[in-house]
Amino acid sequence: QVQLVESGGGLVQPGGSLRLSCAASGSIFSINGMGWYRQAPGKQRELVATMTSNGIANYADSVKGRFTISRDNTKNTVYLQMNSLQVNDTAVYYCNADIRPWLSRLLNYWGQGTQVTVSS
Repeated sequence: QVQLVESGGGLVQPGGSLRLSCAASGSIFSINGMGWYRQAPGKQRELVATMTSNGIANYADSVKGRFTISRDNTKNTVYLQMNSLQVNDTAVYYCNADIRPWLSRLLNYWGQGTQVTVSS
């Protein structure tokens, strides 16, 4: 089976920083796009940032200039560096990836989510 495991969430004060990590593991043949989404209480899940396998990044307008997505293809891992965090960044952050397992077609996977709370 293929799994996405996130880490790095927590409680931070406004203006602070956090770095999220998401590692894909299992019987992986290849990985296409990887990215981050978030869902705040009472709101729909929304895109935060994505990155293609060759490094092209896409960001939500609300995080441009503050968040940076990166990935290490040798480790099947995607990162989200979050700076200048604001109270409205509080949400559960989910990792997402398009992965082709061995002997299978391309499938979309979600991580279990990691809580990010920005509060003074």
